[in-house]
Amino acid sequence: MPLTRAEISPGSVSLSLMFGALGRVAARRPWYVIAAWLVITVLVTAFHPKVESTTNQADFLPHHYESIQATDLLQKAFPQAAQQGGATLVFSRSDGSALSNADLTKIDSIGQSINPGGKALTALAPPAKGQDGHFFQVAPDGKNRAAIINMSMATGHDGQSTSDLNQIKTLRDKLASAVKGTDLKVGVTGTLAQSYDQSQSGGNAEKIVGLATVLLIVVLLSLIFRSVLITLLPVLVVGIFLTPVANGLIDFAAKIFGLQTSDSTSIIMIVVLFGVGTDYILFFLFRYRERLRQISQMAPDKAGRKAQHKEAVEYAVERAGEAIASAGGAVFVAFMTLVLSSLGIFKSIGPSLAIGVAVTLVAAITLVPALVSVIGLAIFWPSKKWRVEGKGTGFARIGDSVGKRPVRYAVISGGVLVILAIFALGFTPTFDLGSSSSASNVESAQATDTMEAKGFSAGATEPTPVVLHSTAPISQAELTAYAAKLKSVTGVSSVAGALVAPKDPRTGIVELILNADPTSQAAIDIVKKDLRPAAHANAPSGTTAYVSGTASVFVDFQAAMDRDYKVVFPTAAAIILIILMLVLRSLVAPWYLMVSVGLGFAATLGSTVLVFQHLKGDHGLIFLLPIYIYLFVVALGTDYNILMVTRLREEAREGKEPRQAAAWAVRHAGPTIAAAGLILAGTFASLMLAGNSLMLTMGFAISFGIVVAAFVMAMFFTPALTALVGHAAWWPGHADEPKEEHELTHAG
Repeated sequence: MPLTRAEISPGSVSLSLMFGALGRVAARRPWYVIAAWLVITVLVTAFHPKVESTTNQADFLPHHYESIQATDLLQKAFPQAAQQGGATLVFSRSDGSALSNADLTKIDSIGQSINPGGKALTALAPPAKGQDGHFFQVAPDGKNRAAIINMSMATGHDGQSTSDLNQIKTLRDKLASAVKGTDLKVGVTGTLAQSYDQSQSGGNAEKIVGLATVLLIVVLLSLIFRSVLITLLPVLVVGIFLTPVANGLIDFAAKIFGLQTSDSTSIIMIVVLFGVGTDYILFFLFRYRERLRQISQMAPDKAGRKAQHKEAVEYAVERAGEAIASAGGAVFVAFMTLVLSSLGIFKSIGPSLAIGVAVTLVAAITLVPALVSVIGLAIFWPSKKWRVEGKGTGFARIGDSVGKRPVRYAVISGGVLVILAIFALGFTPTFDLGSSSSASNVESAQATDTMEAKGFSAGATEPTPVVLHSTAPISQAELTAYAAKLKSVTGVSSVAGALVAPKDPRTGIVELILNADPTSQAAIDIVKKDLRPAAHANAPSGTTAYVSGTASVFVDFQAAMDRDYKVVFPTAAAIILIILMLVLRSLVAPWYLMVSVGLGFAATLGSTVLVFQHLKGDHGLIFLLPIYIYLFVVALGTDYNILMVTRLREEAREGKEPRQAAAWAVRHAGPTIAAAGLILAGTFASLMLAGNSLMLTMGFAISFGIVVAAFVMAMFFTPALTALVGHAAWWPGHADEPKEEHELTHAG
């Protein structure tokens, strides 16, 4: 039975006509749609630019921050010192005893023999001799338990390209050969080595997450539909069409708008394309199957079955299209608000994920219906269960209970969210990316542990430069006196050197060794609370001091994040609120939907704090976590709310009272939301298999948040509140009124 205008409120006629037209094209001209997607996929794949990712956090910061200003000065006066990163070779004896004179002689010869100028190690500068004439440094405790050789990045190399990173493997192979047959053992750490290990972990994580995601989708869809083709449909659509198109468009956007990209984006993109794409495909398939069941008895012959199949495709696009477009639009806008961030990482990841969502949205209302139209009823093979409407006793009982007792469900579900949200107040951010990005069994982590255990300061892998700049020349004596003052700063282990730039005497550098690893939270606290204030206060008259280095970059990163929380979150909330008002044609319902989503965000963060900080004992959670929770839980939580509320409005248009409409909405939309939420939560949970703590916490937080959004917010809290508010929820548009009643109420 085709959709009639009497079923549509006046405010939604134009949208219904638009999606109805899309449905007719997909149902009646499916090969045109499929051909268009094939052409787009081939063109985007063939002509998209190649964009290198970056792991240098300084690349993501604006230039008005102190750490970036310091780097700019260093690049002019001390190009080598400006090359942050590099490699640190850590030597010790395999039996754990002190290094002998013969061992030290061997280490010195290795330092001499390492030839970074050769083709194999062009990214690293040759190790420099110290004031004692040796390439190595021994631990300052005098016990000679370890020695290190520092190698900085070569001029013109930033350590971000794949070729730069891969040179760590070459260096490790050379060192393994050099110590073979001796009692020495050697490990390579430092920023370049950590980045290499992180990239290897990221590459493995991408494979693991991709495989786990596909397997999960296949298993869950096979259980839900018992159909071979439906089980394979999302995998084939995402693999053949969505992934190359989305990644290609992201590369175009990065090239055109100068966006930075990071390795973590590709891992998250896999989950977004498969998870969100499968969600939107499910939105369509559930409505398609539902319509087929409604009209299956009307055309028993073969020709009739073909006609009902085409009509069901049109109907599903018309009815599900608005929910998919509205939900996807809200997610798209939420992601795009990150362009307001002051950090390049979020300015990039936001549009990247928005492009991915936009591609999945368009595919769900064009390509997928076209493919289903071509396949026909064989889409359900071998199962024939689609003909019989499931008893749905579970969701029917839940819906009836919510409709009868909305106060109870609103209080209980809301209370659970509030209790979990309280724990969010204990969120402690950490910028210790070293422990968050690499597993503890990788070589860079083990080499750093060896250094610290055998008398070296963790900061010895990367000195922290303090740059002194003046409009007049700076004397060496003045700089040396300034360095002496900085040596007494809390957290500073020693001064590695103080030098006035030979070509620009207006600039001087003091290189400090911190007590903590430059990438750790401890080092960040030293720079923020002690070093920067002391550097500024003790700068000689007429000079300005700037603290550079990795820890200083993260101090500025934290300041930028605090600014972004105050700008991006409210802006995103305001835009999503406006979208909800336009979609629902109401000024009331959108407000409590936003409260619901806000509670979901806080409950998710609170649950993660409870599990990892209180139960697991972590000292903090990675500082990026709230942004990622916002990206997925808030945006996708809005998805499920929109799907539930639009179905509730549809039931109300058929003449049902608010509580009855809520009951039927849960009955019909509940299975879709449950299936979509389970699949999406499962795909994000696969991030926990990536092998590092950042992905572990992020995978838990997002998957838990999606469970909350689907099974607490959308299933109970939102319909219960809508039932309680009643017709007033749709004020002033009265979008829940049947057409006839609407015309009588507003006649004249």
